[in-house]
Parts: sequence; C-alpha cells; structure tokens
Amino acid sequence: MENNVAATNRKAYHDYFIEETYEAGISLLGTEVKSLREGKANLKDSYALIKNEEIFLFNCHISPYSHGNIQNHDPLRTRKLLLHKKEIERLLGKIQQKGFTLIPLKIYFKKGKAKVELGLCKGKREYEKRESIKKKEAQREIQRQLRSRN
Repeated sequence: MENNVAATNRKAYHDYFIEETYEAGISLLGTEVKSLREGKANLKDSYALIKNEEIFLFNCHISPYSHGNIQNHDPLRTRKLLLHKKEIERLLGKIQQKGFTLIPLKIYFKKGKAKVELGLCKGKREYEKRESIKKKEAQREIQRQLRSRN
C-alpha cells in the first residue's frame, strides 16, 4: 500500500495526537486524479468539516495537471469526502467534544480509487511537541548504539 501514497501530512503527526483514523473516498475531477497520480498534492494546512450531514475537505492543494487544458481544476477547491452516514454521525458526536478535529493524514490509491485517511485529532501543546521530539531523538540514539554494537 505504501507505494501508491500520493501525499502525506507529516506536520499533522507533529502538531496533533491522533486518536483514531478513518478511510474515506474523495470526490475528484479527472485532472485532479491525474495530478494526484503524479504526486502533486499538499495536505499541510488542510482539515475536514461536517456540514449538513456531509463531510468536506478544505485547503487541500492539488496542483493543476501538467498536461491539462482550459478544463483544469482550482487547486484549493473544497472537495466532498465519501463516508457512510453512520460513520459521519459517529464522527460528528466525537468532534463536538472539546478539542477534537478532523485532519487528513494521507491521500493514497487503493484498487484504483483515491482515498483519504482522516485522523480524529487533538492538538498538542508546545511542551508536548518538545517532549515527542525528545522521545524520537532518544529512540534514534538507541538505534544508533545498537547498530554500532553489532
């Protein structure tokens, strides 16, 4: 599955605690799919909101297709995400709790269809971010020591 990932949101793993993940389909135009296959997408400041029992993806930048013509898409347009109604209702209940938000973690292709992995996230505070950086550095150092020992 890793070889068909079109875009990842690495900043989300740094800025948020990811409680749960959901897989959603995404409604795209033809030139958007072609651009995604070229890997020209950015999820950096994107987020998802639920409006009228539908879920939408905002601020997801998919660059215009390189061989596109006048029918190319708007790079920052709002895109509808496809989830079952029960899943949307469950998410709505969880988002209404204090501090939770929906952040897209990655866009990938599964059986030829574009999918978005949504994370139910809670924001990290500044000291928590520093803590997680320290943990990562400690893990790296442990791995380095183990490699040098072998």
